[in-house]
Order: sequence, then structure tokens, then C-alpha cells
Amino acid sequence: MKTSEDYLSGQVLLIDKPLNWTSFQVVNKLRWEIRQAFKIKKIKVGHAGTLDPLATGLLVICTGKMTKQIDTFQGQIKEYTGTITLGSTTPSFDLETEINETFATNHITEALIHQTTKQFIGDIQQFPPVFSALKKDGKRLYEFARSGEEVEIKSRMVNISLFEITKIDSINLNFKVVCSKGTYIRSLANDFGKALQSGAHLSALRRTKIGDFNVKKATTIDIFIDTLKA
Repeated sequence: MKTSEDYLSGQVLLIDKPLNWTSFQVVNKLRWEIRQAFKIKKIKVGHAGTLDPLATGLLVICTGKMTKQIDTFQGQIKEYTGTITLGSTTPSFDLETEINETFATNHITEALIHQTTKQFIGDIQQFPPVFSALKKDGKRLYEFARSGEEVEIKSRMVNISLFEITKIDSINLNFKVVCSKGTYIRSLANDFGKALQSGAHLSALRRTKIGDFNVKKATTIDIFIDTLKA
């Protein structure tokens, strides 16, 4: 049974983020619940790496003095699983926005799919999605995108050590990716579609690991709240 002092001195919480929650909402919810449970006026709570609302999986949440370790955790290797859907693109590179263009897929073979993954292994230049929380001139990129403003986005170097297609079901490709900090799986999906002379978007994403932290050891928000009340 944890005490208020435990949370103030610092805890690392592994949370399995549910679909349609922002990472910020998870942090706010846990902070509020910890404060209510222990009648604490103020406590630091933060997360080590954002997950998009349409992604699920591992969020590393730090409380109290452990928030000083957030940068260290954020810099660690990450593992994801998910689904890339071929033949169509969206402005956000995932299902947050509507499909805006469709492409032929009848030329794409299983051999071509597996062969094309090799282009994305190692250090690669990647453009972040315009629908992202990255800041430019003090403004989030998604704010520019939603207001219809053009904005120049610079590419950056990321590293992908594993990009494996684990199942092919018509135009839906299940995958596993191991990558560095700063890698956008949505951008990878979009670029993969282009490399196949077609189009693609990310239709499902789950983060399974950050460094040595594994989603198998994570708990749900509801179960965590129940432990606070126990």
C-alpha cells in the first residue's frame, strides 16, 4: 500500500493508455486522483513520451521527484505494433482525419511489401506529420493544420532498428517496429505507402515497450484508481 510520501518522493507508474484519451488527459486524471486520495495540495506528475489519442499502450508516468527522470526515459528505444492500411491517405496520416486520396494497390505483392520494409531500416530522414504536437514559432503544428495554414516542416534523423510485417490481410498490414525517440509511426506508414508506389495510412497503433518497461506490466487507469482507494 503506497502512501502520500511514496508518490511525493517519486513513483514510476506503467499505464496502458485507452483509446481516445490524450496522454495529457491521463496525466491530469492520475494527478487529480492522487491528490484526492491523499489530500495533497500539489504534486508533480508527468509522462515520458506522448501517445496520440488513437494509439493505445504503454505510458510511463512519473510522480514527485521521479519527474526528473522523464528526459532519460523519453530517450529510450521504443517498440510498437499496429496496422497500416494500403490504398488511401489522410492529412493526419492516421484516422484522426478523413481519407483524402485513394491509390491503386493491385501491383503490390507480398514480396514487394517485405522487400520495401528494408528501405526504412537504420538512420532515415523523416518529416513529422503536420497534425502533431511539435511546436513551431511557439505554436503546435496541429494548430496550423486545423486552421488551414501552410507551415514548413523540417525533416529529422531517426533510427529504425526493426520494421517487420507480421501479417498481411488484403490491404491491412500488421507490423512491429523498434525505433528511436522522435520517430513518428504515422509518418512511417505514409512514407511506406509512397515507397510502394501507392498510399497508406496508420489505422491502429499500440506502444508495447519503452526501454525495459513493458506494457505487459502496465495497469489500466481504473485499476490504478482502485488501488488508491483500497
